[in-house]
Amino acid sequence: MRADDGVIVGYPVTRAGAGPLELGPDARLRSGTVLYDGSRIGAGLQTGHGVVIREQNEIGADVSVWSNTVIDYGCRIGNRVKIHSNCYVAQYTVLEDDVFLAPGVTIANDLYPGDERSAELMTGPTIEAGAQIGVNVTILPFVRIGKGAIIGSGSVVTRDVPAGMVAYGNPAVAHRAVADLPDVGKRVAELRERS
Repeated sequence: MRADDGVIVGYPVTRAGAGPLELGPDARLRSGTVLYDGSRIGAGLQTGHGVVIREQNEIGADVSVWSNTVIDYGCRIGNRVKIHSNCYVAQYTVLEDDVFLAPGVTIANDLYPGDERSAELMTGPTIEAGAQIGVNVTILPFVRIGKGAIIGSGSVVTRDVPAGMVAYGNPAVAHRAVADLPDVGKRVAELRERS
């Protein structure tokens, strides 16, 4: 493990059954990172500055969590997941293998914040393998984003998005299949010609 000054590994928690932190080899932790006790994290974790990973999380190998991001407790995160800067991942969220969260993604887990009765029903969304979530997207509780889906920047996801679809808007609606998107190389060349 390589850790900058100001990193806390194994921040104590009082939650029952949390146990010690299990951190795999080859972690690179930048200043301001706080890893709570009670999580299991695979090999090769990379953090930016000011990252907080709470207790009772299951996190796979080769995961990147960039600056000023919080992963709340009780989440399940797969392998090779990339969570960019300024993201909030709410309790009980599932991010499967190879998910990408762009900067500013906010994930919710409570339909009625502040209502004590809703605490028993809290659950984050499930984002299936390979889905890509754009900048400043908000994802509400209970939502399932299908495998390989793409969510456009600034969207608010209030309902399920099928696998392999591009969805955007407020509320986000599936508009076309990812397979029907124009070739990225061609699109970049067109944009460069215009400028």
